[in-house]
Amino acid sequence: MRVTLSSILVDDQDKALAFYTDVLGFVKKHDVPMGDEHRWITVVSPEDPDGVELVLEPDGHPAAKPFKSALVDDGIPFNSFAVADVNAEYERLSKLGVVFTQPPLEMGPVITAVLDDTCGNLIQIAQYQG
Repeated sequence: MRVTLSSILVDDQDKALAFYTDVLGFVKKHDVPMGDEHRWITVVSPEDPDGVELVLEPDGHPAAKPFKSALVDDGIPFNSFAVADVNAEYERLSKLGVVFTQPPLEMGPVITAVLDDTCGNLIQIAQYQG
């Protein structure tokens, strides 16, 4: 058994696709219409194009927005992405206008930073040391 898909709830699929590809650097894998309003959109890491796909899932379910708001209010990231160098990614993304709620912070065997994905989520980037 292995993970093939992971979802993130987004408030605007077009905005999410632009942020996750143009800013974070993921690559669009699927973009399929699903009715009049939504699409099946997945992005992948350019480092692993056949790896886990991140689904940019519409947050239209009544429970989605309160759930997302509660996590953001408590400063809890919804997902975590591994990066080779958190400090370098922090600098690169900050120059692109990405807002961080937590700058790079060393926490034992990891360095983390937390960013706002502009679609209602906090995302952690993490560098594993050792």
